[in-house]
Amino acid sequence: MSGIALIITFVIAIAFMIVAISKWNVHPFLALMGISLLLALVIGLPLKDIPGIIGSGFSGIFSSIGIVIILGALIGTILEKTGAALKLAEMVVRLVGRKHPQLAMEIMGWVVSIPVFCDSGFVILDPIRKALRKKTQFSSVAMTVALSAGLYTSHVLIPPTPGPIAAAGTLGIGDNLFLVIVMGTIVSIPSLVIAYFYANYIGKKIKSGEELAEDTNEVDYDTLLASFGNLPGGFLSLAPILMPILSMALGSLSAAMKWKGALGSLLAFIGTPIIALTIGLIFGIVLLIQRGDMKHFNAMTTETLKVVGPILFITAAGGVLGKVIASAGFVDYMKQNAKVLAMVGIFFPFLISAILKTAQGSSTVAITTTAGIMGSFAESSSMMAALGLTSPIAAVLTVMAIGAGSMTVSHANDSYFWVVTNFGKLKPEEGYRTQTMVTLLQGIACMIFIWLLSLFLL
Repeated sequence: MSGIALIITFVIAIAFMIVAISKWNVHPFLALMGISLLLALVIGLPLKDIPGIIGSGFSGIFSSIGIVIILGALIGTILEKTGAALKLAEMVVRLVGRKHPQLAMEIMGWVVSIPVFCDSGFVILDPIRKALRKKTQFSSVAMTVALSAGLYTSHVLIPPTPGPIAAAGTLGIGDNLFLVIVMGTIVSIPSLVIAYFYANYIGKKIKSGEELAEDTNEVDYDTLLASFGNLPGGFLSLAPILMPILSMALGSLSAAMKWKGALGSLLAFIGTPIIALTIGLIFGIVLLIQRGDMKHFNAMTTETLKVVGPILFITAAGGVLGKVIASAGFVDYMKQNAKVLAMVGIFFPFLISAILKTAQGSSTVAITTTAGIMGSFAESSSMMAALGLTSPIAAVLTVMAIGAGSMTVSHANDSYFWVVTNFGKLKPEEGYRTQTMVTLLQGIACMIFIWLLSLFLL
């Protein structure tokens, strides 16, 4: 099969996969694996080659980013369970000040969601939001939207959250996570800015259940912090995140300066994502020892593996789909129409990710599936090559575009939508005007910024 028939087959396969996940409630892992096998059969790949294609696509993902995802998630669990995430939030409030509670909540969410899943982050930080609202009498809706947007931004753009790590590994830049972190931080800016202004705007238009029926049992901010007892120190709360970033930065600096000898080898060693995140985990263990919580470490690890397992398998299944696409000659046909594709360029992964996100709800599934479709920038048979995205910086911008698409949009099929609306005391129809609308604006703002960056960097 070749030409336009191949394109149509691919589109039908993706549409069928979306329907299977969103309408028939088929698990994304099974949907991806099933579609990959059916696509391989329909397009006429040799039967003897199909098992090998599936196996190599699946195992390649595990070998590149599996351990990194587990380590990053485990660090997040430790920060959540020890109260370190709350300490980080308290540090942000002191930095920003209580006169700007919506800004404090947004930055707080952005920081905490770098290692912690956004759903968990919202649950952890919501008591602080309520306490600050009671103390400042600022709009509950504005603070809810700001917190949600801050959490969501880093969740889809900045490692060590599993989605961005998985995308980086699949696109061939798993060994350069520091560059992804830096770019994710930069691309976060337009998302946070537009969300801040929209939060203030919509906060004047909508009153939440909290404001309509004041809860006399709510405690103020100072009382809330006192109720948690002694929170961890600032350094140990920050170290599990900061040390891996510092280690990867030193590794990147060593490579750029071409340092040799024992120092160069040491910095290259600690700069690899697996070792850098291991260093972060060691600091997390020190935090557990300092808090007297080492007895819970085994249970934390088990809990983390249960959460991360499905993400790993879905990511690997996305790698299988990408391998089938690469083996089908699909990319060769697209290369023949490179002029048409050049008009789409960096917007292609954004659109695919946004379609997947809107259709099935999970940002992580949208990220990992789209990354699997794109493939590695270093492989000549990948979609990345067909789009002319063949440099490390192009791969980093593609990770950002996929992340921006995975924000667009959060609505009723997204569990995070219900976390935000339920804890924020918002009606479903108000959720569409707040959570759905702000994620639409965030995704579009990020993508425009990414496109502008591409004009200068590619």
